[in-house]
Amino acid sequence: MYKISLGNQRYHFDDLKDLLAKASPARSGDDLAGISAGSMEERVAAKMRLADLPLATFLEEQLIPYETDEVTRLIVDTHNAEAFAPISHLTVGDFRNWLLNEHTTSEMLSAVASGITPEMAAAVSKIMRNQDLILAAKKCRVITKFRDTIGLPGHLSARLQPNNPVDDLKGISASIIDGLMYGSGDAVIGINPASDSFPVLKELNYMLDEIIHHYEIPTQSCVLTHVSTTIDLINQGVPVDLVFQSIAGTEDANTGFGVNLKILEEAYDAALSMKRGTIGDNVMYFETGQGSALSSNAHHDVDQQTCEARAYAVARRFKPLLVNTVVGFIGPEYLYDGKQITRAGLEDHFCGKLMGVPLGCDVCYTNHAEADQDDMDGLLTLLVAGGLTYIMGVPGADDIMLNYQSTSFHDALYAREIFGLKHAPEFADWLEKIQLINHKGQLKLWKNRHPLLSIQKI
Repeated sequence: MYKISLGNQRYHFDDLKDLLAKASPARSGDDLAGISAGSMEERVAAKMRLADLPLATFLEEQLIPYETDEVTRLIVDTHNAEAFAPISHLTVGDFRNWLLNEHTTSEMLSAVASGITPEMAAAVSKIMRNQDLILAAKKCRVITKFRDTIGLPGHLSARLQPNNPVDDLKGISASIIDGLMYGSGDAVIGINPASDSFPVLKELNYMLDEIIHHYEIPTQSCVLTHVSTTIDLINQGVPVDLVFQSIAGTEDANTGFGVNLKILEEAYDAALSMKRGTIGDNVMYFETGQGSALSSNAHHDVDQQTCEARAYAVARRFKPLLVNTVVGFIGPEYLYDGKQITRAGLEDHFCGKLMGVPLGCDVCYTNHAEADQDDMDGLLTLLVAGGLTYIMGVPGADDIMLNYQSTSFHDALYAREIFGLKHAPEFADWLEKIQLINHKGQLKLWKNRHPLLSIQKI
């Protein structure tokens, strides 16, 4: 039990799990689970008690038992004690101060990343203001490679997301053209298929492969289907670049997604065997989101933000090219409004990068949430200020297949212009070569038809 007195009031927290939940900023998901603080005073008390907790406590007390949860076993068994040593003497509050210290460099943060458990990352985020999360995340650098280089300082990439509600190849091709003409797609050209039909999935993979190779685009493709289906595609020789899977922070939640660590290991090995990367071998693409464990009643009374950080431990194991939190996608039951979505996005970005995960964000909301595009503009700007790896590029910011609101090709242009950021360098060279951008990275205006407009259903 953890105790603290504030004035004449004494607060008790049953265990570490309860302390973390009560210290979390307010959000509807934790209210729904019945684990949130009962008052602002109790939340402040939990934050103060948490700040005095030694980081080493998180190696001694597990939120979900080691014997019953493979994610816990992964966290414990892969913890790098040597990397943890330089910060092992710190409390959570000291850790916050160390992260924000101007003398703590990106190199120092990279050196300790594998020694930071998800619970440590989640704990320190709970006592940080938004500006703290932005400043610390800005110093965290995670660089990955496949056909281009993602995550370099001074760069911002975008996933070109050409979804179509009936998987129409011409419609998808039109969206790809649209995105490429705006310089989108250096993170990945990734399709969420409407169908799980194997022939359709094969056709989508072959189409993306031919477009990328015909136009010699230094990027990668991904058809975001279930990992087991992707393994079957690879086994049949279908040209698969990245393997996708939604993941969560508990074994039970991942079971709800139809996956476990063994299946992910099989997929990782299968993708590596394809040897399709030209400059690197980061072959996995994961998506996460606060509330996923709670939505399947697989959270074990752990707060949703800590569950989310635990998902990054799963991702970290497989050295992914890309990971993104689909921050507002699950709905207002878990993140009620623009304020909660903004806070969650900043937390996720900070925790992922702190742990050495190449985190991007789908800056998004559903139409029944108390949020709008102005909220997303604000979150996008804050995340990019904090060194966000990549965002989504959706035609018109409106995904007509998944029925939610995200960011558009224009939003990536805005973010790059306002912060002076560049595309992934190999992709930028290609854009300049085909005369879509100038040497400053600015889009060119074409008076006549550009050769890319010849893309059709291939």
